[in-house]
Amino acid sequence: MIKLNSIQKAIVNSLTFPEPFDTLVEEVEAPESVIADELKALIDKRLVQVMEESDGKIQNSFYYDSDNMRSFMYQATARGLES
Repeated sequence: MIKLNSIQKAIVNSLTFPEPFDTLVEEVEAPESVIADELKALIDKRLVQVMEESDGKIQNSFYYDSDNMRSFMYQATARGLES
């Protein structure tokens, strides 16, 4: 099991369903830059997947722009939820 800090836990708990970055900013009590950094770490660990909307459907994205986190949605993976 991967050990998560309190901010990472709050992020994963907010991502049961695909959510935009702004939802994390509203729900997680931390500065936006910290949320962005922790979210990037969770993506790197494959605990969160990047999603995008295409033709009205939300699907996995094979890339994301780490400088423009608001362009995507995020969802915890099964592994992330287990953590």
